[in-house]
Amino acid sequence: MKSARVERAPLTNTRPTPAGPAHVRLLRGALAAALAVFLLAACSSGGGGGGNAVPRGWIGKEYRKDGGIGSYWLAPATAPARVADAIHGHRRALDRTSGGTSQFLRYRDDMVTVTPYGGGSRIEIEDYRNGYRRHSSYLTNWPDPDGDSFRGGGPGSGK
Repeated sequence: MKSARVERAPLTNTRPTPAGPAHVRLLRGALAAALAVFLLAACSSGGGGGGNAVPRGWIGKEYRKDGGIGSYWLAPATAPARVADAIHGHRRALDRTSGGTSQFLRYRDDMVTVTPYGGGSRIEIEDYRNGYRRHSSYLTNWPDPDGDSFRGGGPGSGK
């Protein structure tokens, strides 16, 4: 006995296709990806490493943390200018100056002060406003954080 042959219709894709030609879809996808990268970069410029923040993690790895209270690191047998060169070389400061035997590096929200200490250097990281008040006699060309022209960092500042 011969079996009857049944004709079947070919299977079709049941999912709807996105609207528009393929090149338009690719362009939209590329624009969405570019926007996502831009937004992630803009948001990551906070305290972590983006923008122009003090390289705290790097300083912590390169120099010995002082046992005292505060944000101090020690660089035994290294002059302040050489320590400031190394920090500035790792992450470029917005501004750099010296006063007396000290070196000052200005970053977005903070400043680094490198001073002589026991034959080497002491590295201090502090809020820009506080550091400026303490060392303003050496920071004559830096913007006064309490002045009208200062546009310091932080979310929403200067807007």
